[in-house]
Amino acid sequence: MSKNGPLALFFNALVIAFMLAPLLIVCVVAFTPANTLTIPTTEFSLRWFRAVFAHADFVQSFKNSLWLAFLSASLATVIAVPAGMAIARHSFRGRDFLNGLFLSPLIIPHLVLGVALLRSFSLIGATGSFFWLALAHVVIITPYALRLVLASLEGGDRSAEQAALSLGASQATVFRRITLPMILPGVTGGWLLAFINSFDEVTMSIFVTAPSTVTLPVRMYMYATESIDPLMAAVSALMVALTAVAMLVLDRIYGLDKILVGHK
Repeated sequence: MSKNGPLALFFNALVIAFMLAPLLIVCVVAFTPANTLTIPTTEFSLRWFRAVFAHADFVQSFKNSLWLAFLSASLATVIAVPAGMAIARHSFRGRDFLNGLFLSPLIIPHLVLGVALLRSFSLIGATGSFFWLALAHVVIITPYALRLVLASLEGGDRSAEQAALSLGASQATVFRRITLPMILPGVTGGWLLAFINSFDEVTMSIFVTAPSTVTLPVRMYMYATESIDPLMAAVSALMVALTAVAMLVLDRIYGLDKILVGHK
């Protein structure tokens, strides 16, 4: 196996620095004591972090995002597990179509989905409902949960399941005692990845949120159109930290390499 040369290592480091530099700058600016977006040079302050928690709208939007991400990720996982088992374990007419249908939100722009869902919710009178907002998020995050469930099922050993069935165990017992524990890392990782994507979603949410269900990313967008100050940097730093922690947990549970290249 050949090793990367100095030029390749330099190029990789340059790409990583290019990707991380904006995030690092935002996180550093969040600690400024000034009233403008400036990098602190002589003094660091938690002033704007305290301002975030003193801002009632941001606190409520954070709660909305947290509850919305939890609910939509849970619903997406409940859908992804039986769908993944049907696609990975059975051969039937329309299986490829079903798989493509579940994964299609990955290639449809969220702007298009937002406009379509807004029109659909208006026709059925569901605008402003937290439940319908959660269902809208389920549509766009189910592919992430399904991706990991499929990877777990395709890479698993079915000998234990077949042995249990041959000994008289029911399908429900086999699923509860053998299949689910076997694919649990993939299910957990899929739920967490779906949670992260739901929590960070803004493009589609702008169209389907109501004043009582405004999420944190949408609140940030609305605030940024009116005022740009270090408060936005502080909120962004908190979101980066939350996402980083979630990704670290995901890596410990399942492994980011398996998410990116598939189960091996």
